Amino acid sequence: MESNNTTAAFAPQDYKSEQSVRWCPGCGDHAILNVLHKAMSDLGVAPKDTAVISGIGCSSRLPYYMNTYGMHTIHGRAAAIATGLKTARPDMTVWQISGDGDGLAIGGNHFIHAVRRNIDLNILLFNNKIYGLTKGQYSPTSDRGAVTKSSPYGTTEDPFIPAELVFGARGNFFARSIDVALDTTREVMVAAARHKGASVVEVLQNCVIFNNGIHSFLTDKESRADHTIHLRHGEKMLFGKNLERGLVQDGFGLKAVTIGEDGWTIDDVLTHDAHTRTNFLHQQLAMMDGHELPLAIGVIRDVEAPTYETDVEAQVAAVKEKKGFTSLRDMIMRTSETWTV
Repeated sequence: MESNNTTAAFAPQDYKSEQSVRWCPGCGDHAILNVLHKAMSDLGVAPKDTAVISGIGCSSRLPYYMNTYGMHTIHGRAAAIATGLKTARPDMTVWQISGDGDGLAIGGNHFIHAVRRNIDLNILLFNNKIYGLTKGQYSPTSDRGAVTKSSPYGTTEDPFIPAELVFGARGNFFARSIDVALDTTREVMVAAARHKGASVVEVLQNCVIFNNGIHSFLTDKESRADHTIHLRHGEKMLFGKNLERGLVQDGFGLKAVTIGEDGWTIDDVLTHDAHTRTNFLHQQLAMMDGHELPLAIGVIRDVEAPTYETDVEAQVAAVKEKKGFTSLRDMIMRTSETWTV
């Protein structure tokens, strides 16, 4: 949600609190926090009109470092509390901060229903594929076979893929970035906030203590260009160090080709349309993992749809006008069975 105040300008430091940032040196959360301050400055929404809600986990310390309203809530319940706040105060811009454990394990049910309801929350999901705060247990996004404190011989289960959950819950906005890709992270945060409805931004983040290097094949400078593709609406789906490769349709699937080889031309390469309501291609793009096909970063899906808090507000206003209610007490007394004790 963009600010209604067109005269005020805010710098990144206006969103910073005076608290000392307490994350491990080298933690990817530092970069994400700094980018969030800059993204908020880009948006221009006043700190007093902004709230940052978190659950429990390393990432959930983030509200302490914001000069905005904020709540450090309870494990897995950030989405529930953020939903309540946005419904009660639809004028507020609400950011939800969750880790992969907090958001997708104990908070998984709240996560999918916040997305399904399409409430106007900016959900930042920090995904380091581990429980960091509680010292290294495997999380819902840990890869099969991951050796951790709670799976010393390797996990025997397949992980959640956050994008798959978003699309399964009929999500209308999904974007992805990597903690070291500062410009991309800033770009998708701004897009998420400007989107009206539930926006999910997955940030692949490195836990330097318990899962160091988990995303290294995507972040390594020598190979990053071959393993990731930055999608932008209206632009060709190109990747590679010299943008010499592209994605083309291959039957019902996608295929990575080199332009100029085997007859492939730039005209064959798909153009990204983040706004089409049909989500089949968006799902395919979001499910690419960086191995056979490059991992998609950037805004993958951005589609407008009715939002929960707007419809609730309109419904309340309509009922009050029709029934003549002036207060909650008035409504209860006039529509409910009452007893005198």
